[in-house]
Amino acid sequence: MGALARALLLPLLAQWLLRAAPALASAPFTLPLRVASTTSRGAVPTPGPGPPAEPRADGLALALEPAGSAANFLAMVDNLQGDSGRGYYLEMQIGTPPQKLQILVDTGSSNFAVAGAPHPYIDSYFDSERSSTYRPKGFDVTVKYTQGSWTGLVGEDVVTIPKGFNSSYLVNIATIFESENFFLPGIRWNGILGLAYATLAKVLGGIEPTLYKGDIWYTPIKEEWYYQIEILKLEIGGQSLNLDCREYNADKAIVDSGTTLLRLPQKVFDAVVEAVARTSLIPEFSEGFWTGSQLACWTNSETPWSYFPKISIYLRDENSSRSFRITILPQLYIQPMMGAGLNYECYRFGISPSTNALVIGATVMEGFYVVFDRARKRVGFAASPCAEIAGAPVSEISGPFSTEDIASNCVPALPLNEPILWIVSYTLMSVCGVILLVLITLLLLPVRCRHHPRDPEVVNDESSLVRHRWK
Repeated sequence: MGALARALLLPLLAQWLLRAAPALASAPFTLPLRVASTTSRGAVPTPGPGPPAEPRADGLALALEPAGSAANFLAMVDNLQGDSGRGYYLEMQIGTPPQKLQILVDTGSSNFAVAGAPHPYIDSYFDSERSSTYRPKGFDVTVKYTQGSWTGLVGEDVVTIPKGFNSSYLVNIATIFESENFFLPGIRWNGILGLAYATLAKVLGGIEPTLYKGDIWYTPIKEEWYYQIEILKLEIGGQSLNLDCREYNADKAIVDSGTTLLRLPQKVFDAVVEAVARTSLIPEFSEGFWTGSQLACWTNSETPWSYFPKISIYLRDENSSRSFRITILPQLYIQPMMGAGLNYECYRFGISPSTNALVIGATVMEGFYVVFDRARKRVGFAASPCAEIAGAPVSEISGPFSTEDIASNCVPALPLNEPILWIVSYTLMSVCGVILLVLITLLLLPVRCRHHPRDPEVVNDESSLVRHRWK
C-alpha cells in the first residue's frame, strides 16, 4: 500500500482495544496492551479464593485482558492495505486454529463483523464450526449503512492481529450470513471493523510526526456518534457557493474513512456541480458524468486536471470565532479508472449526492493526515507529504479565518415538526387500538345479543365502527 493511505489511517489502527487503564499512558508511538475487562474501568481486581474469572466479550468489539508488552505501532501501518476505491483493510486471524481474513477499517460504523458464509464477491469467510474457541451467543443482529446492510449471528472468539500487537484477544463478532449491497465486486476484504463512537470502541492511538508537516488544525466533534463536525462553507475555484451554512450540515456532516467519495446533500451537490461545470475549461459535459453513470475519457497523452477548479471546505476551529480551510485539487476528485482502454484514460467524478449527510470520505481524506482524537473530542487535519502526484501536492490547508460573517451555529437543530409527527403518530395508533378493541369485543358478544330486532333507523354500532374505521 502507498504512503498516502498510511497517512490517512495511521491514527485509526489502534482504536480497537477497549477501556485501557489510564495509568498506562506511554510514549506517543507505543500502545499499552494491558486492557481491563469490560466489567471494570481500569481497576485491577484483587485476587481472591475460587477460580479466576474468565474474560468476557461485551458488544461487537474488543474486550479482554491480553498478555504481552508494547505494540509496534508502525508495524500495524505496514499491515494496512487497499485503496480509496475498494477500502483500506488489515489482516486478522480469527479462531482456533486461526483463519486469516482481511478486515475493512471504517470510522463510520461501530461493529465488528466478518463473512460467515460463501459469497460471490469474496474469496474466503470465517467458518465458526472449524474453530474450537468459538462460542455462540444465541441471537443475531442486523446493521444498515447509508449503502448496504447485513445480518449476522453473534458469538465470541479469539482474534490475533499478526502485525503490531502480536497478541490474541477475545472479541464479540458477528458472522454475516445474509447481506445486501455490502460485499461488492472487486473488494479485497471480507469483514468490517467499525471505529465510530459507541460504548463499544475507545481510542488508544498515537500520532506519527513523519507522516504530516506543519500544524494539525483541529475542529470540534459536535456529536459523539459518528465523527460529526461542523462545516461553515464551500468554495469552488475560490468562489463561495453562498448557501446557508446549515445546508452543509443537514442532517449531519461526518468524517468517514469507510466512504469512498465526497458525498454532499442534494442541494449542495447541485450547487457544486453547477459551479464546477461553470468554472471548468470544458464547454460541455454529459449529465451522466456528474451523476456517476458515465466516465469522461482523454487520450493517454493528456490529463484533465488542469481543466477543473480547486474545491475548499471551511471547518470551524476549536476557537469558534475562527475557521480553517482544507482544499483538494482536481487530482483527488477527478479520479482515474483503471482498465478503461489502451489508448485513452477514463475518469470519474469523485463526488456524489447524499440523502442524509455530508460525508468527507476518502476523496478528501487521502489529501491529508487525519487525526481522530476522542479524548479531546476533535478531528484534526494536517498537510501530508504523501499527498503528492508527480511531485506536486494535491491538497492544501490554511487558516485561520474569521467567522464574523457566518452563523454562530451551523448545525441544524431537530426540526420542530419531527417530534410532533411522532406524537401524532402514536396518538393515532392508540386511537386505532381502542377502536379495534371495541370492535373485537362487539364481535365476541353472544349471538343472541346481536340479533335482537331493532329500529331500521338505528345505526348498527358494529357496522358504523367498521365503516368509519376504514373510511
